[in-house]
Amino acid sequence: MSAPAPCGISQARFNKMPTLKRRIANAVERLTGARVISPEKIGRLHGEEHIRRMIAGFGVDCVFDVGANAGQYARMLREQVGYSGPIISFEPVPHLAQELRSSAASGKNWYIQEAALDREAGSARLKVTRDEQFSSLHNISQLGRSMFPNHVEVSDEVEVVTSTLASQYRYWQDVIGFQKAFLKIDTQGNDLAVSEGAGEYLQEFVAVQVELAIKKLYEDVPELSDVISFFQDHGFEPSAFLPNNEGTFPMLLETDCIFVNQKYA
Repeated sequence: MSAPAPCGISQARFNKMPTLKRRIANAVERLTGARVISPEKIGRLHGEEHIRRMIAGFGVDCVFDVGANAGQYARMLREQVGYSGPIISFEPVPHLAQELRSSAASGKNWYIQEAALDREAGSARLKVTRDEQFSSLHNISQLGRSMFPNHVEVSDEVEVVTSTLASQYRYWQDVIGFQKAFLKIDTQGNDLAVSEGAGEYLQEFVAVQVELAIKKLYEDVPELSDVISFFQDHGFEPSAFLPNNEGTFPMLLETDCIFVNQKYA
């Protein structure tokens, strides 16, 4: 049974069946200990293995998936990393949040919340782009428009509920009772604001995965060095840098950084 929750939360379980090729690959991996992966996914493999080691090594018992989009990160955790514990996914685009609810069977371990996390609770205008992975609370920069003209065109603007990571941490710890949570943030230019909204609860996370801008695709995005300094000032150190723009080779536009909490490391 779903627990009552703020901001229109529903509860679901990710149960998408892997393809036949993936099931065969999974069997080969279990037998040999090797990983079976296509060449274009080699960069992704590094990130998956690092996250797997983090989750196993630190006993992570909950993942905050901030900026869930269509559930890609949850799918990666389940299928590639092998994580079966609770996932709390936050997605502000209304129809994407509905699709996440509709495509997942009722049950436990995956919780969906239709809300945007920000520095403060309230409401905000979300720019929904043609390619919804670019949707953001921030305006697209001139660079972003010039590089991805067919992707970043704003197709709609919607009023969305905003919440803070601090309030969500308190609520979900009471509901789930986790001890060692992992935080992933992918909010298209708003990652630092989300982190600041955690307040003192940021230090409770075992590790944090955020997106750092090498080239600014959104306006009012902090410098890469400022984000790194913020986490270091709060007791985190870089553990891995993961390229996440495979389609823009050889340029690196953004990179995911995993910061580990020094008190756990």
